[in-house]
Amino acid sequence: MNDSSDIDKSGIRWKRMSFKGNKVWAAYDARGELLLKNQKAWIKYNLEQDYEYWIKKESLKPEDQAVPAKDRKSGKKKGKKEKEPPIEQDLPENCIRIYTDGASSGNPGPSGIGVLLLYRENRKEISEYIGEATNNIAELTAIHRALCALKRRDLPVRIFSDSSYAVGLLTQEWKPRVNQELVNEIKTKMQGYADIALIKVKGHSGIKENEVADFLATSAIKKGPL
Repeated sequence: MNDSSDIDKSGIRWKRMSFKGNKVWAAYDARGELLLKNQKAWIKYNLEQDYEYWIKKESLKPEDQAVPAKDRKSGKKKGKKEKEPPIEQDLPENCIRIYTDGASSGNPGPSGIGVLLLYRENRKEISEYIGEATNNIAELTAIHRALCALKRRDLPVRIFSDSSYAVGLLTQEWKPRVNQELVNEIKTKMQGYADIALIKVKGHSGIKENEVADFLATSAIKKGPL
């Protein structure tokens, strides 16, 4: 890989590619092979953003196929910073959206989880006290509870979490030093879905659904055991 690329702290190599005329970063492994999940490639519009997109691998094109900003129909001037697309722009049709969060007062300490499930006009909230735990355990437990709450496995599922730890363990080849049993349970459940993905979002950044999940998690701590 002798063109534009960058290696992050986790060892993932990000290579410059083109997607829908825009320059993006595509994830590759140490062998130089495109990272895929369900035949979809992992991309970012810039390496500083805290969330990513999974797109059809066929949609990735060489970097030189990106359309210069000055030539786009939008008429935007080259060099002007463009606003990143919303995180839900490329979600599959008929998708179940889930926002999860975990909170711990003390780390370890009294902990709670928050889950917001959305499907069409349907909405379900879970706010649960889980006892003494670390924040990482709470984040993982929230994802586990969300999967347990799902009744359909044939629909696309997208889980949004602001935990780099949880998303990294469940989507990349990280080896958990602790919480192995919980991580393995979640991965096993995820294998039962035809189309499921975890998406990292930035916490407390104005994403209202993520703020709801945070509120549900912290509220559970305040309420304590039932």
